[in-house]
Amino acid sequence: MLPDSSCACSARWLSLALASVLCLPARLPAAPPQAQAAPRIKIVILEGEGAINNIKQRTAREAIVQVEDENDRPVAGAVVLFTLPDRGASGVFANGTTRVAVTTDAQGRAAASGLRPNSVAGEMEIRVEASYQGARATSIIRQRNAATVAAAGSGKLIAILAIAGGGAGAAVFAATRRGREPARTPAPTPTATTVTAGSPSVGPPR
Repeated sequence: MLPDSSCACSARWLSLALASVLCLPARLPAAPPQAQAAPRIKIVILEGEGAINNIKQRTAREAIVQVEDENDRPVAGAVVLFTLPDRGASGVFANGTTRVAVTTDAQGRAAASGLRPNSVAGEMEIRVEASYQGARATSIIRQRNAATVAAAGSGKLIAILAIAGGGAGAAVFAATRRGREPARTPAPTPTATTVTAGSPSVGPPR
């Protein structure tokens, strides 16, 4: 057995060691770095909304969008995907498919060029998806495929002609719009007049 002095010494060193451990500053695990929040973006439709595509001539209005951040500033380098319907009123882009991806330019703009409508008339929706540094945004451009495109303002032009040149002018314009030769109106026969020197009256010969 150890002498009492040895036991007391050992107990003293044990107390000092325990006290030093308790006085050490606590070291908490380092917090993981916070992930940077992805920027918010939005899609602004510039061209193509409400357009009417001519399915006979296979012509369509170009769809153009602009990608902006949360401060309304243009976002360059964003990838924009345009997608046409798989069935019904639809068409193809210049690449011959119903989908095309375009990268925005310095103004944040992207255009789906070369759109050709199919032969199905009706409402058509172009789905637009934009992505940039993990941020995403979606939008819809609504158009319509039609066999013919009515000329805007034709009725108003007929009314103007009717006022300026009479009903005959409007009839000539309407006949020309229908692809027919306008009806020829016979010229009125002039009425002969006789002026007698020294006579104040003017009228037909007696």
